[in-house]
Amino acid sequence: MEWLGRAKIEFTHSPTPRAIKQKDGKDTDLLKICEATTPPCHLNPLLFNGHVQTMWTATKPSGPPIFYRRRVFDADHDTYKGSYAVDFVVEPFEENDPTLPRRTVYYSEEEEKNLGSDDTRPMVVVLHGLSGGSHEIYLRHTIAPLLGKGGWEACVVNSRGCAGSKITSGVLYNARATWDVRQTIKWLREKFPNRPLFGLGFSLGANMMTNYCAEEGENCVLKAAVVCSNPFNLDCTSKLMQSTLIGRELYLRVMGSSMKQLIANHKKELTEHTNLDLEAIQKVTYLHDFDREVQCPTWGYPTESAYYRDASSCDSVLSIKIPFLAVNARDDPIALDGALPYQEFRQNPNTILLTTSLGGHLCWFEWGGSRWLTKPVNNFLNHMAFKADLDSVLPTKEPQAEQASVTFDPMRRRLYVPQM
Repeated sequence: MEWLGRAKIEFTHSPTPRAIKQKDGKDTDLLKICEATTPPCHLNPLLFNGHVQTMWTATKPSGPPIFYRRRVFDADHDTYKGSYAVDFVVEPFEENDPTLPRRTVYYSEEEEKNLGSDDTRPMVVVLHGLSGGSHEIYLRHTIAPLLGKGGWEACVVNSRGCAGSKITSGVLYNARATWDVRQTIKWLREKFPNRPLFGLGFSLGANMMTNYCAEEGENCVLKAAVVCSNPFNLDCTSKLMQSTLIGRELYLRVMGSSMKQLIANHKKELTEHTNLDLEAIQKVTYLHDFDREVQCPTWGYPTESAYYRDASSCDSVLSIKIPFLAVNARDDPIALDGALPYQEFRQNPNTILLTTSLGGHLCWFEWGGSRWLTKPVNNFLNHMAFKADLDSVLPTKEPQAEQASVTFDPMRRRLYVPQM
């Protein structure tokens, strides 16, 4: 236990962090920016470890109010047919839609036609955690300081079936589900050509965002990205949680139940569009049981471990070509410290892993209920958006290969995805 909630902060990084030029002409690097934008971590001493921090989330405080208007996208890729919903942060309104989360309504047809702008405001594209959505408290806490006078725009890509969105095909989502965020970013570049785009992911969404940045590689249009409480190595985290009573009977059971509820909410549509055994799914107890019954038959994986290994983002760290910050707590009971890819972060000068000795999973509660996480995330994004010379943060190019008969490709995945 740390003394009175004072957590230790460490940065894992390459010996030669990526150089970045400032708008004022001064030279700096990614590590110096992260160090300068990360304040001391003083957490609530009564929430003295990762379990207590994480369980405190269940008290469900209201969190900052954020209003959204929703646009439904039809997938532009035959392999990922179906639809998904993106929630855009807007000014407060009085409307209400009982089919959607609170403070969320659909755009009207006329409003959709007028979407687009030539403004240069930075925009963050957000991915939520497992079975969550734009309404999640941790997400709203984190992005709230960026909005309004903060000068940012934001949108949240909801995973299919989450946050009241409809399922319209047999293509669901998994930890490798980068197709919807890819289409969204492509659309944003067309509608808002002058806005610099940034990525932000939480938990499972952090794994997806990491995979997206790596898959795009030198072609990534994001200026920078931040991921929070990324489990990185899904097979390792699952096995470690299964090995302890609290990991199995609390976290894996709760996450399994939340995914079972998601399936139950869309029973009619899943019966129509899939061959999933819905009765067997409702009998599962833990998250790994759910993945065995859903992800394996959906994507052709023989076991849930094969799915976890293929969808993990630990190797993806090596292929990231933009400024990238990951924030994790070493006492996180879900994104466990034993699964964090420290060596990979030391290999890639474009990446920094910021770890704190306390904080739990997406928590970092300070005295009074505020969350420390919002500070390093917002400070980093603001620095990159307003102080860095964005022309100097273009994706780095792949270095010339060393003399070797075989090269390692971190993004050579086992699940074959046909190109359009």
